[in-house]
Amino acid sequence: MTLTTYLLLALASLAAGFIDAVVGGGGLITMPALLLALPTGTPFPTILGTNKVLACTGTTMAAGKFLRGGVMRWQDMLGPVFAAMLGACGGVAFAYFLQGRLESLLRPLMLALMVAMLAFTLLKPDLGNLHAPKFGELHQRGLAMLIALALGFYDGFFGPGTGSLLIFLFVAILGFDFLRASALAKSVNWASNIAAMSLFLWKGSWIPMVALTMAVANGLGGYLGAHLALEKGSAWVRVMFIVVVGALILRLAWQVWRG
Repeated sequence: MTLTTYLLLALASLAAGFIDAVVGGGGLITMPALLLALPTGTPFPTILGTNKVLACTGTTMAAGKFLRGGVMRWQDMLGPVFAAMLGACGGVAFAYFLQGRLESLLRPLMLALMVAMLAFTLLKPDLGNLHAPKFGELHQRGLAMLIALALGFYDGFFGPGTGSLLIFLFVAILGFDFLRASALAKSVNWASNIAAMSLFLWKGSWIPMVALTMAVANGLGGYLGAHLALEKGSAWVRVMFIVVVGALILRLAWQVWRG
């Protein structure tokens, strides 16, 4: 790989870290970038493992920034964090079992989910503007853990779009505002990334130089994105969510159309 390729991957990772910290979806930037840059025939688990190393840096920086900002209590994050780790371990095992054979089916599914999310958000102008939990504390934590378990599994065996899906579900199902949903989503995504990364590294499924180069850029992007989200508030995060999901829909639609 040339120096220019490394620089382009770092720029893609920086942008992905920033976007992922605010509204999720960073994997929909880094995964295609890795698929284009890495040699043909690179095992799919190796691509996933490389992506998890860089993603962990961004989610760690973003989750830490949100936690220090006091947006969510750490007690409310513990259950979903452990559930996400458990789900991610199952997802990684599934990824090795399938060796990426479901990838062609997952893109159309992701496209349909993204379109549904965008439509639902646009049809409900007040969605996510106010923090109005719909359930009692125990019920809320239980539902958050179920969401984290399911999305952690998905993140383990594929991953792109996990952050956006988490934010949407925390807003639509639990009644969170977009800022708190983003904060909890980052913690859950951090946990699933850490668990998945550990297993991929244990299996030796990663490319160190590529992963570490992109990790530095992703961490910087994640910190900047979380900082801006805290500064601008929930209304700004909602607008960013609509813009980014709209852009991801166009990208996924192009990929699906090209086959």
